[in-house]
Amino acid sequence: MTIVWAEKALLESGWAENVRMEINADGLIKTIETNAQAEGHRTGILLPAPANCHSHAFQRAMAGLTEKRGPDASDSFWTWRQLMFRFLDRLTPEHVEAIAAFVQMEMLEAGYSANVEFHYLHHQPGGVPYSNIAEMAERIAAASATTGMGLTLLPVHYQYGGCDKRALGPGQIRFGNTLDSYAELHSKSAEALTPLPSDSRIGVAPHSLRAIASEDLAHHAELAGTNPFHMHLAEQIAEVEEIKAAHGKRPVELVLDTMELDARHCFIHCTQMLGHETEGLARSGAVAGLCPITESSLGDGIFDGVRWFENGGSIAIGSDSNIRISLSEELRTLDYSQRLRDHSRAALATPEKSTGRRLFDAINAGGASVSARDNGTLAVGKLADMMALDAEAVDLIGRSGDTILDCYIFAGDDRMVGEVWSAGRHMVTGGRHVKREAIVSAYAKTMKELGEAI
Repeated sequence: MTIVWAEKALLESGWAENVRMEINADGLIKTIETNAQAEGHRTGILLPAPANCHSHAFQRAMAGLTEKRGPDASDSFWTWRQLMFRFLDRLTPEHVEAIAAFVQMEMLEAGYSANVEFHYLHHQPGGVPYSNIAEMAERIAAASATTGMGLTLLPVHYQYGGCDKRALGPGQIRFGNTLDSYAELHSKSAEALTPLPSDSRIGVAPHSLRAIASEDLAHHAELAGTNPFHMHLAEQIAEVEEIKAAHGKRPVELVLDTMELDARHCFIHCTQMLGHETEGLARSGAVAGLCPITESSLGDGIFDGVRWFENGGSIAIGSDSNIRISLSEELRTLDYSQRLRDHSRAALATPEKSTGRRLFDAINAGGASVSARDNGTLAVGKLADMMALDAEAVDLIGRSGDTILDCYIFAGDDRMVGEVWSAGRHMVTGGRHVKREAIVSAYAKTMKELGEAI
């Protein structure tokens, strides 16, 4: 039994002081007592730590390498994508494991408790599967074993190069699977999680409506069962136009017309939606998986968070390309995008909740749903997924209640994060991962081997 005591904590019931928690060997919160005497491990401001709902770990090694113009005067997501294809041809399983461990370490240090890995780099260069089709999935799992981060693994089905079902191009060939080989990949990927703690999860991820046949969505829903179902949706204008030309409907319209949706379904980005699509998808119960830093980097567009919340929509937050891993900055970027678009302030606040509190509650609840992880709040019986802010941080001195979250997100940054637990595993202390030195060393070796791959 582990005892954690905090000066202040955001519990399911609200803010409390002098909070004592007991965490059992399964990583669950066994008891919570307020106004308790200090004992055990003592910390400052204790918060629930959300899951990161969307990551492509290997892209972290590209950060900062794609800020030059391509040959086209109007550089875009699509030219970035070509650079990404060239880069990934250099990656070995050993590289992927080292990069994934580094990414998970950075996520933990930023305050995330778990990683939902949208994993689509499956095969050898040239597209030939490894002798174990889930070799790369095993590397992601091995990274999680190293970092102690909770893992929801989403092996991705990627079959076609477009809605016309054309063959995959050279850059995409390492992603490709038929329905049958994807079923094998999914099964083997689930087996890869066996050595991990019991809080690990498996899910299903058809990449997008461009990369799979729309008629196969029912197959993916059946394969997912009660597990998470994630898919990229309505990220780019060209994507929307291609899907409408092929199917006579925009991607969100197609999904709403053909799928039974609930909180297990996470649609990533959703930056190219019309008003009726935003309203319909929000009311469906599905969760929008938002990655504002990446969406800004790639020029995807601005998610309509104001309309989404007005219609009862749920959100989760992810780091996608991992060009910069910062929980506070993802939330700040999301809110500021709404202010810039609408010429407003505190666009996502309500009379009852400040901006910081509303966003923080939302991403914890949504992240719990789409990771199939019993976290999202500090309550008895929940996983001890927790982050602690430094109560002595300059911008938090004298602050209380929801103002703590507002100051963390809008005045501070992730340097305020002092400690993080994932299912009770105390992986970050003093702002640093407990295995930081070894993880950084392996990542540095990988980067030297990759050199200037772009």
